[in-house]
Amino acid sequence: MSGLVVSGLTVVGPAGVLVADDVALSAARGEVLALTGPSGAGKTTVLRAVLGELPPGLTRVAGRVEWDRAPLHATRRWRRRHVGYLGQDPASALHPLLSARAAVLEPLRAIGWPRAGRQARAERMLAEVGLDPAEFAERLPHQLSGGQAQRVALARALVTDPDLLVLDEPTSALDPQALETAVALIRRRRAEGRSVTLIVSHDDAVVTGLADRVVRLGALPAPRSPGSAGGRAGTRAAGAVLAVDGLSLDRPDGTPLLGGVEVTIAPGEFVAVLGPSGCGKSTLLRALAGLHPVRAGSATLLGEPLPWPVRDRNVRALRALALVGQDPLAALNPARPVAAALRRPLRLLGGLGRAAATIEAERLLAAVGLPAGTAHRYPAALSGGQRQRVALARALAAGPALLLADEITAALDTETAERVLDLLDRLRQDGRGGQGGQDTALAVLAVTHDATVAARADRVLRIDHSMIDDRRKVTDVR
Repeated sequence: MSGLVVSGLTVVGPAGVLVADDVALSAARGEVLALTGPSGAGKTTVLRAVLGELPPGLTRVAGRVEWDRAPLHATRRWRRRHVGYLGQDPASALHPLLSARAAVLEPLRAIGWPRAGRQARAERMLAEVGLDPAEFAERLPHQLSGGQAQRVALARALVTDPDLLVLDEPTSALDPQALETAVALIRRRRAEGRSVTLIVSHDDAVVTGLADRVVRLGALPAPRSPGSAGGRAGTRAAGAVLAVDGLSLDRPDGTPLLGGVEVTIAPGEFVAVLGPSGCGKSTLLRALAGLHPVRAGSATLLGEPLPWPVRDRNVRALRALALVGQDPLAALNPARPVAAALRRPLRLLGGLGRAAATIEAERLLAAVGLPAGTAHRYPAALSGGQRQRVALARALAAGPALLLADEITAALDTETAERVLDLLDRLRQDGRGGQGGQDTALAVLAVTHDATVAARADRVLRIDHSMIDDRRKVTDVR
């Protein structure tokens, strides 16, 4: 068969633990093959094994990979000429000093694309993924939202018109309009019939609409449910966890982003923030976490004034407010195992000794559905969904009163996402996140593009581009 054929692919990790066992795949030119399955099932590992790019600690011990009926030994030179790759952490993959245009130009230079047509090709691809070159071409990664960074990375993967397109959760951070654009681009490639597309996705609608073949990896683990799932917080308590008044934020280039934002969140409440990529959702969370400059406005946390810069916050404020970002790979120290990442907040903010912190770290891992052995692994050895759950466990470690969650289910399969949301529901009812640092019920402020997450919320805040104006306020929609 002309295209990709994989048979008997087996990958092991440390101590010979099976990560992928006897995997068989096939996709002819013009076909889209989707890999699905729960987080940690080995989907990303299979992609990287096919491309000959397994990370340290993983070894391909068996299997045959063929491309156009010939054995494939995927060298770096072959990948550069034939493969377009979009990983599940696109913001981390973009060089921090390269503009969006330069990032898309880079693969063209690598394959010797004619110099005269490079810039036009790069700008055309930015436009095709929904980014106006006049507005976005010179922006650096830190000036892009998560969804915008994902679209730059998609343009980069597509720009050389590769024979093999490999997409690992390409739609996870996209709003519905951008998602429709990305799906249309992939569907167009399939219609042209010249290339193979491998896609990992937890989005059933994307898989159903695109894939010619679907391969499911891994069996679902038994749900870990210590107690009933619980429902939404029924009423808003009188004493607010967070109250924000007149918050105004700018983009990194100094242009206005959000103005006059007013938000009040009660103990145990789940508030979802919706809006298109680039409208300021993630920036709002980062500002509340003390990580983005604030032009104007004030806030109180648990009844006390909240300083905007994180360096000015006291221990009580640091314990009471925790952020889970949409890029867990960048947030976790690659040189430290998971156990160390969890013990640090437990010891510094929770005041636990090493032994007690180790026990609590194991409990947190179990709560987010990860086995105890995860504690000894490094971030690079985890799947995107596993890293996301580690980041959530770390955020819960100090027992926050308010969890700021940025697309925390985007990298998770449907079953795992439901268990994570069930966990948050239980914590909102029980009033304890980690080791019980706060006396108030956990509240959640969640940025999401996922309708199932928004359906769990007690309220929804909607932001759109028309609200980037100091005279307007974020609309609070019941």
